[in-house]
This record gives sequence, C-alpha cells and structure tokens, in this order.
Amino acid sequence: MENIMKKTLLKKLLSLTVVATLLSMPLTGCVSTSSSTTATATHECFNTVVTLTINSCSGDESADDIINECFGLCYNYEKLFSRTKDSSDVSAINNSNGQPVEVKPVVAELIEDSIYYSELSNGAFDITIAPLSILWNITGDNPSVPSSDDITNALSHVNYKNISVNDSTVTLADPEVKIDLGGIAKGFVANKIKSYMVQTGVTSAIINLGGNIVTIGGKKNGGDFNIGIQKPFGSSEEYSAIVKGSNLSIVTSGSYERYFKQDGKIYHHILDTKTGYPVDNRLLSVTIISEDSLSGDALSTTCFALGLKKGMRLIENTPGIEAVFIDKNYTIHTSSGLVMDEGEDGVPTISVVSPESLTEEANEAE
Repeated sequence: MENIMKKTLLKKLLSLTVVATLLSMPLTGCVSTSSSTTATATHECFNTVVTLTINSCSGDESADDIINECFGLCYNYEKLFSRTKDSSDVSAINNSNGQPVEVKPVVAELIEDSIYYSELSNGAFDITIAPLSILWNITGDNPSVPSSDDITNALSHVNYKNISVNDSTVTLADPEVKIDLGGIAKGFVANKIKSYMVQTGVTSAIINLGGNIVTIGGKKNGGDFNIGIQKPFGSSEEYSAIVKGSNLSIVTSGSYERYFKQDGKIYHHILDTKTGYPVDNRLLSVTIISEDSLSGDALSTTCFALGLKKGMRLIENTPGIEAVFIDKNYTIHTSSGLVMDEGEDGVPTISVVSPESLTEEANEAE
C-alpha cells in the first residue's frame, strides 16, 4: 500500500490546492521591516501551511505587525475550533457524553453556520463526519480501508440533526456524535483576517490558508490577481485554469488533496455521508469563487459531494457564488457567471465579475 500523505512542510507549501501568483509590488502607507517590496510570512496552523502577504496599505501600522496580528488570530481560533486539541471548545463538546456545553459565542456561531449548509445540502455537508474521518484516518502514517462493519457503526453517528445550539450552549443528542469544523473553519478564519487587514488600511493583499485563497484589492498596478487552480494529481506548477479577479475568495476541494492507495485504488478524504466511503462521482475537484470564504469553504466540499449535476444546480440557485468543476476526464465545467477564454500555454483563463457585481446580484435576487 502506498501512503501519499508523507510530505515535508515545504512540499505542502508547494502543493497547495490553489496557488496564487503575483508580482512583487512596493508598499505604500505601511512599511515592512523585512522587505523593501512586500511583507510576507508563512507558518503552520490548522494542520496546514498559512501564507499571508501584504502588498500595500494606507494605514500607520507596519505590514509586518499586521501580519503578526493576523497569525495571532489564526492561533486563537485554532485553540477554539481544533478537534485534536484537548483544550478546545470543540473537544469539550465531543467529550461531553451528550451533556450541554457552554462554548465561546464564535464557536456557537460557526456551528450554526455549519448546520445551515447541512440543511442546504440535505446532509452532504455535515460537521458530524468526525467518527468516519477518525476511522478512515486518511492523513495517518499507515491508513487502510476500514471494515464494512466499522464503517456502518461510524456512519450511524453522522447526523447534523443531533446538534442543538441554544445561544452559546451546544448539546449533542447522540453521545457518540463528534464534530469536526475542518470543512468550514478555514473559510471563517480567512474572512476574519481579511476584515482585520481592511480595518488597518490594507489595500492589496493575498491570504492563503492552505489553499483557501482570499484577495484584498488587486495588484499594485490596478490589474487583477492571477490565481492558478491546480491540475488534479499534477505537480504544484501545473494548472487546469487561471482565475483572474480582485477582492475574491477562491476555495478548492479535490480528491487529490489527501488520499492513499490500496490495491491500486485511490481513497480520498472527502467522505460520503450516505455510504461512509469516499465520494465517487467522477469529479476530481470543485472550486468555489465568491466574496465570502466561509461559504466558499463549505460549498466546495458540498458541491464535490453532490456531484456535477446537483452541485451545479445548487450553485446556479445561490446568488453571488460561482464554481469551476473538473471531472475525471479533466473537462472543465463553469457556472453561468464565469467566462472562460483561451490562455497562454494551453491553460484557459476564467474571468469573474467584481465583488460589487456579486453583491448586486445577491441583493437583486432577494
């Protein structure tokens, strides 16, 4: 059996789901103490590689100080949301044996957001997936396919309807239920980092939480950022398409991100809440393009689980959200709000409307 997950931290950085490409640009307004052209830093958080880059801002605070504060936000949220940290609010819920647990308001808020996307997707997205995720242990040192009995048992405890939230009190109706916010937390945190950066005067930046990309503004010269959607199972420098845009969130979920092989078959980390096995619907990846990273995070997993037909229908009925689906033939399918043109070196470019237009569309739909 081949375990694909044994990677160094550097390789993780080079193999992120979505790779942002941008030119070095001088700072205006805020000054970096580490670079004369741009301020950037990379650390590990949420079990992934996080890179924050500021290109320009109009505030008085230094770019390096802003980035340090943003990493502080990451670590604080990790302490609350992590399933694997014993002291987290999520661990307190999972170890409650069905008793009510008082959590921080932000944790209750994120759980309620998660329940919303579970209802929207009829359970395709479900933060109570943890019993199955723990059983499969895709990212472990020696993962293998669990027995069908074990899968059936774990699956019986996967049901978001067993979660109740009353103000800041969370109760699990089934004591064996365990929640995992990994499918939505990075999007939430990316939004918070963006909000903080904007408040401090940042006018051009790129936030990369392990492939969850959020851009603030555009390039220094006023042009759009170019965000590469990685070619599934390709190298870190192979792209299926390049998304051109500013002030966007771009989040990808794919079968090639975390997986292992057994008897020549790939078993990936996106698990089917109906069968207990990895989703198998001829998709390789789904990229969500929006202005909100939380919805992008949740919907990328949701639409991958739903498949091309149902996933595309959901996107077309959700204002302000666009998507790129890549199937097993490497055919690219885009939602109606995107325009795909021929690009350089055979890599197509995908153009999106501005965040202002996305908001206008959402308001008109209401």
